[in-house]
Amino acid sequence: MSIGIIGSGALGSNLARAFAKKGISATIATRRGPESLASLISEVGLSIKAGTVAEAASADIVIVAVRFEDLGTALGHLPAWNNRIVVDGTNAVAFLEPGSPETQDPTNPLAAYGIKAIDLGDKQSSEVFSTFVPGARVVKAFNHLDVAALVEPELSGGQRVLFYSGDDAAAKTEVRTLIENTGFFPVDLGSLAVGGQLAGLPFGSLSAINFIKV
Repeated sequence: MSIGIIGSGALGSNLARAFAKKGISATIATRRGPESLASLISEVGLSIKAGTVAEAASADIVIVAVRFEDLGTALGHLPAWNNRIVVDGTNAVAFLEPGSPETQDPTNPLAAYGIKAIDLGDKQSSEVFSTFVPGARVVKAFNHLDVAALVEPELSGGQRVLFYSGDDAAAKTEVRTLIENTGFFPVDLGSLAVGGQLAGLPFGSLSAINFIKV
């Protein structure tokens, strides 16, 4: 299966590094264009190539690695998804401007980390995410750990655990295989409604917990 990564920030670039380490081919894209990724491509080697967002979005498995608040801009212009697999690597947080008064907001328990939770009302984040990719089979994955951990799947004689969840069994099987091939130990948390809540930053009970399978 072909793999596309939309977004070249900390998540997207570290996923590219993780895939490259295992010789997994993928196309990574950013709205700034393929030329802006020359340094990353030079670093990771031949298994990763830079493409347009449309090229990355045409893959069999598309990993969305953009900020939650940028989903409309990143995905709004793309063609029909036609039942392809889209991996939601996002979390419902907004990033604060460094030095702004919001970073000192005493009512925001996440201010010290430079983020704030986005109020989605009674919806969970993948439910909102799915509205940007109509017709896709959405799987939640690659979102619950610090992105720096993604380049080191094997640790202390074991494998880092990566959670995933979704409502389509076949799509989850494909994503599970990708997680395994990248060197992680996959753990299925069930449906998007259940697993997305458990592993979603910032308040999921399993978010940011670094389990090791030994």
